[in-house]
Amino acid sequence: MEKALYFRDIQGIEAQASTQGQKSTLKHSRSNLFGIVGRVWQPLLASLALATPMNAAALGTPAGTVVDNAATVDFTMSGTARQMTTNTVTFSVDERIDVVTALVSPQILVVANDVDRAILFTITNTGNGTESFALAIDNALAGDDFDPVAAVPEIRFDTDGSGDLSPPDQAYVPGVNDPTLPADASVDVFVINDIPGTVVDGETGRSQLTATSLTGTGPPGTEFNGQGDAGVDAITGLTGGESSAIGEYLVADTQLSVIKAFNVTDPSGGSTPVPGATITYTITVEVINSGTAVASVLRDPIPTYSTFVPGSILLNGIAITDAIDADAGEYDTSGVPSVVVRLGDLVLADGIQTVVFQVTIDN
Repeated sequence: MEKALYFRDIQGIEAQASTQGQKSTLKHSRSNLFGIVGRVWQPLLASLALATPMNAAALGTPAGTVVDNAATVDFTMSGTARQMTTNTVTFSVDERIDVVTALVSPQILVVANDVDRAILFTITNTGNGTESFALAIDNALAGDDFDPVAAVPEIRFDTDGSGDLSPPDQAYVPGVNDPTLPADASVDVFVINDIPGTVVDGETGRSQLTATSLTGTGPPGTEFNGQGDAGVDAITGLTGGESSAIGEYLVADTQLSVIKAFNVTDPSGGSTPVPGATITYTITVEVINSGTAVASVLRDPIPTYSTFVPGSILLNGIAITDAIDADAGEYDTSGVPSVVVRLGDLVLADGIQTVVFQVTIDN
């Protein structure tokens, strides 16, 4: 009797098992396979069993996904081609609980007694199932100079997606509207604080937002039996089901509003930024609180692929020469070519200071 056996696409079987298999399931599959054809060529089947990967995972696969897997064996017996198929093994993918809280806002400039100063964060469900999260802030952090005072309410959702705190933004109420996020979904959240009246210039205060899975938290690998999507088990991932991020306030007695705008005039009289077009830049500087901006200087480097237009600098509508002389500014070519305008000491009463200059787009 001819007993030569061969396996069809052994590598393919191994690859399939490595992405869909499970340690306990694969053991069960092998035992059944031995029971079916072990009497024919057991040593060769044993070599296949040893080659099957044992550390399979399904990262990114939705929780509750049902995975089926079976193997086939092709062989010849007495000159006749035959095929045998193992039993089908089935398992459901567990839910992985993971979350990332990320700071969006830059450092927030504040003054004493400021109210409702918002810091923006993004919370992302990085697990593979739908998950709800509790939110909490903590202002008693080490490493800063003062503790911000939580406003009422202290957390709001960026309901209108503007990125700025505004009346439509819904207040967060723990246990009532905890955010429920599908896998890979995000929500933007404001942490809102008031600033104590005792702070002084240069001090910093920190505020932390934490998102915590309502299914549970714990070291990576902590299991919550039957609490995942579709009733599968849930297991904490690398974040342990909880994530925090910290934003910061900086007390600045003097706060400036600095805005830059431009308009284009092309050679044909239109507004298309083509080579040869003239770009007129307008920069406005304004003190917006009761402090004093001492010895203020505006410096604006000339952009690449453009050339400064001589004699085009204006400060509040008054021409400034390009040369370094007794007036308030110049076109400085000692380093990176830049327009420099000395605005001096500025206070709220000085109003808006407007600097204008022009460049042309190089041909």
